[in-house]
Amino acid sequence: MKKILTGIVGSILWLQSSCLLAIPVEEIAPEASTGITEQELVKAERFMVSAANPYAVSAGYDILKKGGNAIDALIATQLVLNLVEPQSSGIGGSGLLVYFDSDNSNLTSWEGRETAPGAVTPELFLDQSGQPLAFYEAVVGGQSVATPGLLKMLHTVHQRYGELPWATLFQPAIKLAEDGFRVSPRLAALVAGDQERLSRHKATKAYFFPNNQPIQAGSLLRNPDFAETLSLLARRGIGPFYQGEIARDMVTAVRSWPGRPGLLSMADLKKYRVHSREPVCQMYRQKQVCGMGPPSSGGLTIGQALGMLAHFDLSASGPDDPHSWRLIGDASRLAFADRGLYIADPDYTTVPHGLLDAAYLHQRSRLLATDKALSEVMPGAPPGSEKDFLAQANALELPSTTHISIVDGQGNAVGMTSTIENAFGSRLMVRGFLLNNSMTDFSLRPTIDGKAVANAIAPGKRPLSSMTPTIVLQDGDPYMVLGSAGGARIIGHVLKTLIAHLDWGMPVDQAISLPHRINMSGPYELEAGTDAERWVKPLEKMGYQATVREINSSLHAIVIKPSGLEGAADPRREGAVMGD
Repeated sequence: MKKILTGIVGSILWLQSSCLLAIPVEEIAPEASTGITEQELVKAERFMVSAANPYAVSAGYDILKKGGNAIDALIATQLVLNLVEPQSSGIGGSGLLVYFDSDNSNLTSWEGRETAPGAVTPELFLDQSGQPLAFYEAVVGGQSVATPGLLKMLHTVHQRYGELPWATLFQPAIKLAEDGFRVSPRLAALVAGDQERLSRHKATKAYFFPNNQPIQAGSLLRNPDFAETLSLLARRGIGPFYQGEIARDMVTAVRSWPGRPGLLSMADLKKYRVHSREPVCQMYRQKQVCGMGPPSSGGLTIGQALGMLAHFDLSASGPDDPHSWRLIGDASRLAFADRGLYIADPDYTTVPHGLLDAAYLHQRSRLLATDKALSEVMPGAPPGSEKDFLAQANALELPSTTHISIVDGQGNAVGMTSTIENAFGSRLMVRGFLLNNSMTDFSLRPTIDGKAVANAIAPGKRPLSSMTPTIVLQDGDPYMVLGSAGGARIIGHVLKTLIAHLDWGMPVDQAISLPHRINMSGPYELEAGTDAERWVKPLEKMGYQATVREINSSLHAIVIKPSGLEGAADPRREGAVMGD
């Protein structure tokens, strides 16, 4: 067996021989706020799990050891993540999943994005003067809660692909919720920093602030309400969540929020549907980079950027040449310009069919044939577009979310990114889990200058997402599984990691650890406390504005080679990798 531990300084668990051993509280180091610690590349022969918390990785690893497959391990891993990093994801939110089924050599993608309640109006988040609400005024409370989709998606893919019984996959999270887990430094810091908003709901406050004090790193935290919820779902399936007692409690909590009650109804939960959507793929360096299509923007935006960059020899310039980052930055800007104008729920908006058209991307790539930053970036006119009828979206996605990458011993591979949107979602806790605030992933303005916004709110509609679960294929077989957390910056995190590995030949751990340089709409964001800080002047010389800031990704990746598996977790957080 290949055993590992990876993650930021301050991880409080040691994974060894698939057992969890708690380090005494006095030995816990504070979480590093900036900088990147070096991590070892993890190698294994048969299977591997990479995710955002050691407890969760251990759960997924144990399921694989028991004969479960990648989907089984994914479900167990996600349920534990719901417990130990509740700020990021859970059954109160959504997920996007890309899966390679080795039995059929088939790549599929599954979309469990939230839907807007049936009673919403486009002006939901506008004040009396017609202006958008301040972000946290919109986020906190029942009004921001959309119909959760993650649990139904997990149940759907388990029915199709799973091998172990559904109830078995709930046992690790149930036991941990009953016995308690050690609070990570990251969770403790986030709770302390969000005390005012977390204290607005009685159940949320009682859980995160026992005895009116915020939970502390290293303390033992139990969640008996969540254990009871999971036990009910393990015994009876997802019925109680979408039609029964859990559904009634969610609706009551959302609609009884004082000030801005929400609109979620029993009918919304009952009619929620999971979609299997066609994966979005782009050829790049003799490989197929495949991800989610709309309502996720990740697959198309990554595909557009790579389609433009394919016309340049990034391997020759390398990671230390400012012009490599000029190309990457402006390709990203051009792709984000199209993203903001065109991409939304395809059941409500006609997304142009030509966003990945080779001729269109070649035309866009010619804009990059310069030595300076583009002075202005505008959306293009891909085949199938109707640009004159649309305005740029203005939704704000803040960095939260989580990602899981798994490869099993049968050759199946899965990548799933899941979220409750902003950290701690709506701050509404029901039966031990938090509800999302994904309504604020819609554009808060339905129109701008008289033009419709593609990502405007509508009943039953799914909001635009930047979640980017990705599987790279080589000769039809999976070569790499990756994804990240980070709000709209997820796309830049995944793009950088792909280029670092495929163009610059970096092992996956080095590709993940490479300091972030993110450009979405013009200004370059450089990761504080890293070597990226020295790029301010070179980038400014080429015409960019450049700012240094903390950028906290959560990349998790596995590379599949003839010699075996190689995996890594982002050292910026407390993630881990485990394989056998």
